[in-house]
Amino acid sequence: MARPKETFNKREKEKQRQKEKREKREKMVERKAHSGGKTKTLADMMAYVDENGNITSTPPDPNKKIVFNVEDIEIGVPKMKEEDPLKEGRIDYFDSVRNFGFIIQTNGEKVFFHANQAKYSVQERDIVNFFVERGPKGWNAVDVTKKG
Repeated sequence: MARPKETFNKREKEKQRQKEKREKREKMVERKAHSGGKTKTLADMMAYVDENGNITSTPPDPNKKIVFNVEDIEIGVPKMKEEDPLKEGRIDYFDSVRNFGFIIQTNGEKVFFHANQAKYSVQERDIVNFFVERGPKGWNAVDVTKKG
């Protein structure tokens, strides 16, 4: 006896595909029936943004149109206000053996300094003026001078 060319699995898969097609067609017909033939027009689907950035369904009033001058528009990062580069602080700690120390600025931040950057013999609790520059491990005080 000859075997059928289609196996049981193939027949079952084909039946499943046909069933899914039929269900899809039925859903499409049902959607068309419930929509009542109404399709949205382009005007119904449009959304507008008002002057406050809110999305609305009403178009903007042309009488309230604001005209901007292109030259007035600035693109970029706003410039930061210039600070006085000369800082003031008090020497909080100084290691005379290894020639380094820390200065507490008037705003409370600590800055490292080396004795080579001081223009006088350094003592703890001295009030000093200095400049700050970026070093490999953070901010460093340079040109340290005693105040007064």
